[in-house]
Amino acid sequence: MEEKSTGRRRFFRRAAIATLIGGIAAGIGLKTWAQSGPGGRHHGGFMAGPLDPAKVDERLERMLKHLYVEIDASEEQKGKLAPIIKATVKDLLPLREKLHAARGQAIGLLGGDHVDRDAIERLRTDQVALADQASKRVTRALADVAEVLTPAQRKELAERVGRHRRSWHRV
Repeated sequence: MEEKSTGRRRFFRRAAIATLIGGIAAGIGLKTWAQSGPGGRHHGGFMAGPLDPAKVDERLERMLKHLYVEIDASEEQKGKLAPIIKATVKDLLPLREKLHAARGQAIGLLGGDHVDRDAIERLRTDQVALADQASKRVTRALADVAEVLTPAQRKELAERVGRHRRSWHRV
């Protein structure tokens, strides 16, 4: 029974950290999207084009500072967490560009004179592979971050993510 409980706690701890990392990566794009207006249709939206690397770094630094305060991170933890999260974001941002390109391909396939089922299937397969690549990268980062945090910090982080998640669903 205790083994099952430990496995469940480990799962929820990892899920909370994955949410954090995913939230940081998405937050960079969502911040840009939010500044662009409703629907992200105006210049600068999440899917509008390349992000300015300097702005990405600036936003990431600000997010990390908030994270450090929320979990009361030590200087040693800050030194370990920043490279993990920054590398993860750096690895995930190109996937955003691929998603943008795939969206354009899908629109092109939809607007074509005939339905090319093979091309649609290739696009689907490529997107599944892209999602798998992102999932593997986030999972690796999740394990790395989990090793840096104390059990109390992981619990605090999970509680904060849970509160934010509930408020997101009310919108």
